[in-house]
Amino acid sequence: MRTIYLFAMIASFALSSCNEAKPTKTIDNLKAGIKGETTASARYAAFSVKAKEEGHEAIATLFAAASKAEAIHAGNHRKVLEGLGVKMDDFKPEFEVKTTAENLQASIDGEGYEVSTMYPQFIADAKTEKVGKAEKSYNWAIDTEKKHHDFYMKALDALKASAENALPTQYAVCPVCGNTYDNAKLDEKCAFCQTGKEKFLLI
Repeated sequence: MRTIYLFAMIASFALSSCNEAKPTKTIDNLKAGIKGETTASARYAAFSVKAKEEGHEAIATLFAAASKAEAIHAGNHRKVLEGLGVKMDDFKPEFEVKTTAENLQASIDGEGYEVSTMYPQFIADAKTEKVGKAEKSYNWAIDTEKKHHDFYMKALDALKASAENALPTQYAVCPVCGNTYDNAKLDEKCAFCQTGKEKFLLI
């Protein structure tokens, strides 16, 4: 009788574990984040090529650095998703390449949306569903996107004023969180994840 009771208890525990609610909003948000960051990485890489073709070397370097950062964000989101036992769906990044001025404006608009709308909602959902690793990944991303937004604003202003020689010529990207620095203005450790500057990727 005790054996039957023990078996019933184990079966009941297993059933309740299977019925535990999954963080469905966070899972959907992680997938959207992976798609968005992967697409941004590919788009910025293409924008970099276009900027170089048009003779805007400093802006091409900025786009290349941002592309690397976005790939890091996508990778971080993917790790969290897979840690929840979910695989990312296959997709193909789609985007349009125009002039460098138009590409900068599109980048400003995209980063602005992520900072003001997308990531704040993702963070709120992760807090509600208690998915700390997702919240950390989102915070690293939003903090970096704020810096990208500022870099793009300054680059567009410089382009319009024919003052591109005032822009940074090299960037450093944290390989852990994607934080992006003007290489002339580095912190000893990444301000977001505390990774030492000796590990930064120079672009």
